[in-house]
Order: sequence, then C-alpha cells, then structure tokens
Amino acid sequence: MTISGEKAVQQTRAGEGNHGERMRKLKEMLRAVSRRVNLHHIGIALSIIIIAIACLTLFRILHRVDLEKVAGALRGTPPENIAIAAACVAAAYVTLTCYDLFALRTIGLRHVPYRVAAMAAFCSYSIGHNIGATVFTSNAIRFRIYSAWGLSVIDVAKMAFITGLTFWLGNLVVLGLGMLYEPQAATLIDQLPPWLNRLAAMAMLVIIAGYLIWVGTRRRVVGRHNWQVALPGARLTLVQIGIGFLDLGLSGTAMYMLMPPNAGADFVGIVVTFVLSTLLAFASHSPGGLGVFDASILVGLPQFPPEQLLAALLLFRLLYYIIPFGLALSIVGVREVLLNGAKRASATAQQHAAAPPASRQCDESEKKKCRAQ
Repeated sequence: MTISGEKAVQQTRAGEGNHGERMRKLKEMLRAVSRRVNLHHIGIALSIIIIAIACLTLFRILHRVDLEKVAGALRGTPPENIAIAAACVAAAYVTLTCYDLFALRTIGLRHVPYRVAAMAAFCSYSIGHNIGATVFTSNAIRFRIYSAWGLSVIDVAKMAFITGLTFWLGNLVVLGLGMLYEPQAATLIDQLPPWLNRLAAMAMLVIIAGYLIWVGTRRRVVGRHNWQVALPGARLTLVQIGIGFLDLGLSGTAMYMLMPPNAGADFVGIVVTFVLSTLLAFASHSPGGLGVFDASILVGLPQFPPEQLLAALLLFRLLYYIIPFGLALSIVGVREVLLNGAKRASATAQQHAAAPPASRQCDESEKKKCRAQ
C-alpha cells in the first residue's frame, strides 16, 4: 500500500471514530433530556396552559356579565326541565356504576357484589370529579373500598385501565358521530375548519371499527407478568361502548335540558360541545373542571347570552357535582365510622377473650373485688 493510501485509510478511520464519538454524545444528550423532560412534565405544562387560557377566556366573557340577569335566568328555568336534568344525572351515575362492575368482571373478580361496585364507583367518581386529578383520587378511594374485599393495588390498577378504556371508547363514538353530523359545533372550540373536524370524526369511527376487528379476531392481552389484562372481545367491547355512550349521552342531555327555554337549542351541537368541554376539563386536571369546562361551554355556544349560559352551568354544577359530592362524602364518612367502630369492638372482644378466667367472671359490681384480688 502506498503512503497516500495509508493516509487515506487513517483519515477514514479517524472520521469514523469522530462520527461514532458524535453519535455517542448525541445519545447521551437525548438520554439526559428524556430524564429531565418526561411525559409527566409535559402533562403538567399542558394542564397549566389549558387552565391559563380558560381563565383568560372567562375573564373576557364574564367581566361584563349582569348578575341580576343571571339570577333572572335561574328563576326562569322551568322546574320540569330541572327535574328531567336531575333524572338524567342520576341515570348517568347509575351508568357509572357499570364502569366498575364491567371492569371487575373483565379481570375475573366475580365475588364482589354489585352493591359494593356501585358504592365504590359512585364515591370514587363523585369525589374524583370535584377534587381533580381523577386518575389518582378516584383510584385511592376505589382501593380503600375494594381492599376490604381482598383486591390488591394491581387489581385496582387493572380496573382503572378497563374503566379508562370504557370512557375513551364512549367518547370517541359520541364525539365521532356528533362531529360527523355537525362538525361546525366543534369548530367554535378547536378553531379547525368544519371539513377537518369531519375528517377527524371519520378517523375516530375508523379507529373504533379497527379496534373491534382487532379484538374480535383472537384473544388480546396487554401488559406483562402480574399486570396482564385480557381485553374484552368484540361483543363485550360493544357493551363497553354502550356504557360510555349512555354515560356521556345522559350527561349531555342534562346539560341540554338546562339550556334557555324557547331558544331553539340544537341537541347534537350541545352534546358535541359538552363532550369536547369534558375532555378539555379532564386534560386540565382542574378540580371539577372548574374554569376550563365553563369557558369551553361559553365559547362553544355563542348563540346564547352569557348570563343564561352561566345560569345553566350553575344548575348543572349543582346537580352533577355538588349534590353527588356531598352524598359521596357522607357515604364514605359513615362507612369509615362503622369500620372504625367494628375494629374497636373486635379489639375489645379479643382483649376480653385473652383476659384471665377470674376476670371474665367479674361483672361491673364486682370490679373493686377483682382489683383487690
């Protein structure tokens, strides 16, 4: 090999070495970035951005609101409409109990009766909706109740996965059908052109159809080791979709019934606005979606005066958030008192059983003699 050839080889190897060194440094930098910027931080940033935009929007819309007109709109809401809305909310919470029951049966826990699933679902969702960060608060309450029936943290985590899947399947179907029929209702919130919203709606429905085919061909399992969950088949997935569809449909109907009377409210448009507002509130982790849900409703339904919309929102919050929250706290409080009382009674009985025979034979009138002995 000539001298020039050897130099060329050395330069090539040096170049390869420099390239490898640069790639190694790039990988280290990416690892450092991934350690510092993870999905959790992105989620927090997204929540802060959504809440900040909602607050600015509320201030812009409500700073000129006449409170007397709000009070007048509250008085002007027909009592029968409020009663129908309350019945829809109650039915929606009954549907929420099916979330937990379906999840329990899916992971093979058939020993937990419906009454326990209903109590756990109602309390966890009612308290979680109001406190915020529903994924954590709801599952903490859920574990507190189900642990008495032998469920572990892993079991509750599996339930959370199934209930979350039910929620999103229902959301995609309701939102997909609604936006396909009336895409302009979503345009006011997401600021996308109606044709693009309709295209997104078609994509949602195609995803649902593809998922049904995927789970219908053979048994699908997700997760590893103890965290494995067998996904419901196509027929049971349709049941899941039905549960989520009923939940959102009933809640949206309650919102519709509280809209200003004789205003020609569009049912599909209100449901689409309601579902999008619910998703934004869920993404913000704001307690009760406070601010985010309200701002989205006000932006998405500009055909109504803000005073009348504010009255409808106040009534909806009373029916869907405040009353169930109070009931759930009462149920959890009474349950804790009864459990603590039962534990104290059991501890007293065990102490009494472990006492000497002579002491067990002494009644209240003979305590002094027993002490003397």
